[in-house]
Amino acid sequence: MHEITLCQRALEVIEQQARANGARRVTGVWLKVGAFSCVETEALTFCFDLVCRGSLAEGCTLHIEEQQAECWCESCQQYVTLLTQRVRRCPQCHSDQLHIVADDGMHIQRLEIEE
Repeated sequence: MHEITLCQRALEVIEQQARANGARRVTGVWLKVGAFSCVETEALTFCFDLVCRGSLAEGCTLHIEEQQAECWCESCQQYVTLLTQRVRRCPQCHSDQLHIVADDGMHIQRLEIEE
């Protein structure tokens, strides 16, 4: 389960930014999870709560935005959203000439802090 490692790294950044901004406590965190990141949202939520214990972010509200599986189809010459990340065929023309546009990472979008 790589979610625990992702959460540990995210917490390092969150605490660094919170301290740099004079925060006593982090009350909210907004994460964006890429469509091709292989991150399980439920596992991420569980691990985030776990790693935040005893930190500035303990008890904060976690908001997760899951990105769509967007690709560029060379055949159709348009952006398409895949029905599932596992099937890499254009839903319009069924071509496999797709270029992934969606992210494969996890990003901290926003922090809410108490000063």
